[in-house]
Amino acid sequence: MFPEKNFIGIDIKGARLWRGAKTAHEEGMSNVGFVRTRIENITSFFGANEVSEIWITFPDPQLKRINSMKRLTSSAFLSLYKTFLKPQGLVHLKTDSQPLHIYTRSLVELNNLKVHSLTNNLYGSGTEDPILSIKTFYEEQFLEQGLPITYICFELSNDQPLIEFKYQRT
Repeated sequence: MFPEKNFIGIDIKGARLWRGAKTAHEEGMSNVGFVRTRIENITSFFGANEVSEIWITFPDPQLKRINSMKRLTSSAFLSLYKTFLKPQGLVHLKTDSQPLHIYTRSLVELNNLKVHSLTNNLYGSGTEDPILSIKTFYEEQFLEQGLPITYICFELSNDQPLIEFKYQRT
């Protein structure tokens, strides 16, 4: 859809990258690449202002509080992304996990980040965006189970450190 742009898939799982690379090769996509790495090493691959958008699609929601800093939308990861995103760079999160969506939306609000788009039910919202209408294999399964797909797109443009939630025991 966008031959003028470059796309880089990043994952630690080799099988996922192999599938993506195979599809890209079969479909003749010359603007697609893949990097197998832990996301914590992401800043080793990109320089300042090199990336326009980050798409986080159906990540492990890391629902236990003890794992909250492993969420790909935690303030720690957002701070990493800020080091290589262009000014007004966008982060997109598409997920079937309501808790992850709520967590991310709350973190965005806490940090006064600019929201470009937000929905609790992407396919029930009447959105006609051709990019957002692309459904993965697993997404089709989630939808068949009646799970709504959520989406948020926000901007990482401020230079202030990001604030993380502080959990308190009750």
